[in-house]
Parts: sequence; C-alpha cells; structure tokens
Amino acid sequence: VLLWAPPPHTRAVALIIFVLGLGTLLPWNFFITASKYFNERLNSTGTSGTSPKDYSYDSWMALLSQLPQLLFTLLNSFLYQRVRERVRVPFSLVGIFLLFSLTAALVKVPMEPDNFFSITMATIWFINMCGAVLQGSLFGMVGLLPPRYSTLFMSGQGLAGIFAALAMLFSILDQSSAALGYFITPCVATLGTLVCYLLLPRLVWRHHIKSLSQKDMKMTSAACLLQTFLFLR
Repeated sequence: VLLWAPPPHTRAVALIIFVLGLGTLLPWNFFITASKYFNERLNSTGTSGTSPKDYSYDSWMALLSQLPQLLFTLLNSFLYQRVRERVRVPFSLVGIFLLFSLTAALVKVPMEPDNFFSITMATIWFINMCGAVLQGSLFGMVGLLPPRYSTLFMSGQGLAGIFAALAMLFSILDQSSAALGYFITPCVATLGTLVCYLLLPRLVWRHHIKSLSQKDMKMTSAACLLQTFLFLR
C-alpha cells in the first residue's frame, strides 16, 4: 500500500509535462517540414559544378527515421534496467540539440551534394535514435503520475505538429527565414525541454513536502524518500 500519492494537479507541473510532450516531437516535425530545403540543396550542382542526380531523399528519410525508432524503442525496454532515466533523458536531449545545431550550421556551408546527403542521412538516424530513447523514457516517467498528466503529455505532442506546420507556412511567405525557423527553433525548444525536465523532480518533491503536515512527515518520511528516489531515477 502506498503511503503517499503523486502530487495533485498543479499548474507548474502540468505546464512542464505539456512542454515535455511538445519537446519530444517538435524537433523531428521541423526536420520533416524542411524536406523542400533538403531536396533543393541535393538537386543543386554543388561546388564542383557536377550535374544533379536523384537521391530519393524522401524515401531514404522515411527508412532511416522508422528503423532506428523501432530498434531503439525495443532497446529502451532493456536500457531502463541498466541506465537510469536521469541519464537517458538528458543525454538524448543533448544529442538532439547537437545534431540540430550541426544541421543549422550546414545551412551556410557550401558542400557537395553527395557529402551533404551522407551527413543528412546520418543525422536523421541519430536524431530518431535519441528520439526513441527520449519518448520511451518520458512515457515511463509520466506513467508514474496520475492519468491526466498522460493526456497533457500527448496533447503537447499533438501541438508539436501544429507548430511545425505553421513554421512551414511562414517559410513559404518568407524563404529567407526558412532555415532559421526550421533549425534554430528546434534547438531552442530542445534546450527548454531539458531545463523543464531537470526542474520537474525538484518541483514535484517540493510540492509534496509542503502538502504534508509535521506529523505526516514523521510517519511517512521513509516511504516518501524511497518513492521519490524511484521517481527521480
């Protein structure tokens, strides 16, 4: 029998859970909507003046995004026993941030289409690898909280697609801001998601401590510490 329950619905915790859901899918949705940018760059003549060739970018993107999602979603079911959640989530977010920073930096770097294609495909693989570990870990964490938090988390994921679609519309109106909207915004969103994740356990613990009376603190301190430790893993 649990001697304490997860914290009640508070605005701060709810907002952070929503942002975590938003941050899991927002970067990849921005990457998908940048398909026009990647195709145009691959169809360019390159620095050597060679004629463009068909890279089948969309087909390769679909394959190299779904395959790591499948593999690392399965692998995540074994990772949770060996690698703590407090390690998996931050490293996944940092990995996504670095990969999008690389993609943003390449916007202004002249490069042969073959080299650009290879780097882009590797980026797609590793982004989805990190994304699979991130989503699996966060779904496990949200599952420890009341069901309404799962609804907020999934609502954030749904809103990520809307943000990406709006960014695509703005890029149509102003092509010069396309690269900035597609690649800088996900970097900022990923950093915000990382900050929210690091704040969440402290907020949950602080809120629960304030909700306990002194008598309750003495009676349930051992159980609180144990279960909070399990939540902070």
